[in-house]
Amino acid sequence: MGLSRGAAAALRWWPAAGVLATLVLGWAVGRGSTAVDSWFSHRTREVIGGQPRWLLTFTSGWLVFAVLVGCLTVTLLRRQWALAAAVLVCPFVVTGVNQVLKHLFDRRNGVYLEYPSGHTALLVAVLGMMVVVAGSRMARRWALMLAAVLSLLGMLGLVACGYHFLTDTLGAAMLATALVCAAARLTSAL
Repeated sequence: MGLSRGAAAALRWWPAAGVLATLVLGWAVGRGSTAVDSWFSHRTREVIGGQPRWLLTFTSGWLVFAVLVGCLTVTLLRRQWALAAAVLVCPFVVTGVNQVLKHLFDRRNGVYLEYPSGHTALLVAVLGMMVVVAGSRMARRWALMLAAVLSLLGMLGLVACGYHFLTDTLGAAMLATALVCAAARLTSAL
């Protein structure tokens, strides 16, 4: 699967840039809600209404697990052993790094650590691996569009229901995409 020059360059620099951006955003937002977070939460509730719990379907463990099993099945059927290992390991690595960062930044919503969002990080990591696993260029484009839509809906649900600030979900998405790109490079999948 040949990548365009721009995509290949982005794949090279995004792992470091994405992790750095996650760290910078975490230090910039501090421990509470920012003006952007408050504005976005307020506007989201105005448009969608309070507690649109149906949006949490997109961060459901069942959805994430189903996509993970699908990706693993495809890689095993293709005998892509390194990529199959990455499909399994990447979500755990993303979750582990995410937990370390949660304790580093200590941003809270009540008793819960907020930044970066663990639900978002896991969702984006698994959907990102779906994009990496997609076979053809056309399949990869469709997988990317689907991953973007599902990720954004999941992020929106977490913010709209008050579980996270917008910046929590953005930081998690940057972290997860950075680590997925690193996994893709390490396995030469893209």
